[in-house]
Amino acid sequence: MREEFQAPRGFHDILGEDLRKFRYVTSTIRDILRRHNFEEIILPVVEYADLFERSIGETTDIVQKEMFVFEDRKGRRLALRPEGTAGAVRAYVQNRLFAQRTYHKVFYEGPMFRHERPQAGRYRQFHQIGVEVFGVAEPHADAEVIKVAHEIVETLKIKADIEINSIGCKVCRPAYREALVGYLNSVSEKLCSVCLDRKDRNPLRVLDCKVETCKEAVKEAPRVTDYLCEECRDHYSKLSEYLKALGVPYVENPHLVRGLDYYTRTVFEVVSPDLGSAIIAGGRYDYLVEEFGGPPTPALGFAAGIERIALLVDTPKEREPVYFVIPFGDVIPYALKVTDTIREKGKVAELSYRKGNLRKQLDFANKMGYRYAVIVGEDEMREGVVSLKDMETGEQVRVRPEDI
Repeated sequence: MREEFQAPRGFHDILGEDLRKFRYVTSTIRDILRRHNFEEIILPVVEYADLFERSIGETTDIVQKEMFVFEDRKGRRLALRPEGTAGAVRAYVQNRLFAQRTYHKVFYEGPMFRHERPQAGRYRQFHQIGVEVFGVAEPHADAEVIKVAHEIVETLKIKADIEINSIGCKVCRPAYREALVGYLNSVSEKLCSVCLDRKDRNPLRVLDCKVETCKEAVKEAPRVTDYLCEECRDHYSKLSEYLKALGVPYVENPHLVRGLDYYTRTVFEVVSPDLGSAIIAGGRYDYLVEEFGGPPTPALGFAAGIERIALLVDTPKEREPVYFVIPFGDVIPYALKVTDTIREKGKVAELSYRKGNLRKQLDFANKMGYRYAVIVGEDEMREGVVSLKDMETGEQVRVRPEDI
């Protein structure tokens, strides 16, 4: 196939067993969010590029290297969304949801786009389900959101560790930033070229670097939790207390900062030891709504990477049984009616378009994993019945279609 007729690098089709896992993951998460009373919101795939540059941060890798940015016919800079929170906050402000009630709990699902090196479970088009809680400052909201993330991995039977940290607020972070920059200057010879640039513009990002020399250099770096103001310290302490009350296991990671500029106070990641990366991540962003023109509104949330999670789950063993309708002779009108009757009963039915003798048709049904063969011949049509064969047991009976 010619290259221009193939999917671009980093963009992929999802089908077959991969699709079954994908749908299993999304339906499981959706059911959990339903029970936690989150309401769905459908967000645009395209936003103004400034929206992400303002919220994510101009010094982040996403903005500097990874966004798909283009101009429309009027020269306005647009971007394919690289993450969902900025769009959710924009929707919250633009639609004045803050005027409707005290707080909102929403979730979104869909594709995100980042021009990064394709890797396991992360493509240039990838999918996320994200949750956002607007209007709640109390730490028990943080605990409940982290509990939702914990429930996802528990329900899907995924081995993962929950890491938490607090990165403070506008009051206490400046003192920590000053201490961190001083430390980074003392170990600057060990930092990679990217972190040498980061240490003055966005020093917290150095703590998030995956380069081994940088990871080694920051091991003795000052801990942000040692610089928290009284309010942030109390918030973090109560979060720990509430997580214990909910039975959510976690570890404190003093170097966890997340890669986006909008986070404040609580940050967390659900990390898979099998993948060596986060599959769910989020935190609190109490200033972002106000920066987008809304009223001061505390908020928090997380995003779950569907492809990464799907790599860690087993394919669901239980499949809905399929009734494979096999017509023989001049019986197509009757076979169509039989197939429709089975579907009206809420079952899955497939009318065979194949040609061949009964043995070949049954072999195909068996190969496809269809549970039942519904044989429709001229005798069956005259009697108003079908021959129903259980492909697992071999048992075959004659029944009326409406009695299946």
